[in-house]
Amino acid sequence: MKYKYIIFDFNGTIIDDVDLCLSLLNEILELEELPLVSLEKYKNIFTFPIIEYYKNAGITFEKHSFKELSTWFVNKYQPLSFKCNLYPGIVDTIKSLNNKGYKVILLSASQKDNLLEQTERFNITCLFYKILGIDNIEAKSKLEIAQRYFKENNINMKECLFIGDSTHDYEVGSTLGGDVLLMSYGHQSKEALSSCNVPLLDSIYELEDYL
Repeated sequence: MKYKYIIFDFNGTIIDDVDLCLSLLNEILELEELPLVSLEKYKNIFTFPIIEYYKNAGITFEKHSFKELSTWFVNKYQPLSFKCNLYPGIVDTIKSLNNKGYKVILLSASQKDNLLEQTERFNITCLFYKILGIDNIEAKSKLEIAQRYFKENNINMKECLFIGDSTHDYEVGSTLGGDVLLMSYGHQSKEALSSCNVPLLDSIYELEDYL
């Protein structure tokens, strides 16, 4: 077994919240009196840190600060996210990984308490060896918390596979020294993900064959 740890992103990788995030972005754009965006454009402008994605959408933060918009977004997003679905096959796949001896870690740019509330609502908290989230709502980066965790636990990064749906997931995994696998069905376009030059899967059902 090449890998010991499988590290999953949450938004757009486990939970299908793309349409919700698009809808909320367009509500923000209405508040800002800016043109709305299509799903295709959303996937082409989405990036991390989130402030850059907002800038890509045309937001200048003259009417509302980034902090105000972040607070508004989280307050709207969190309860609505409970109505989203998990991607088909994701739960069975993680259960299978656990049964095969992998340690499955959840690593997200979401605020930790909000993330735990979501995993509890979806009854998937028990599927993860460790859940890592950030300590603020501005979704800047999950790199620092990941670096700290892996260093404190003396984890060999060569035994880690990072799975996500964004170029940021690639940046985090590759910076830490692990391998990266990206899923094409989430928040970023295939074109953006292809620039990372790592394996790109269209379905979580393809994961175990890859492993």
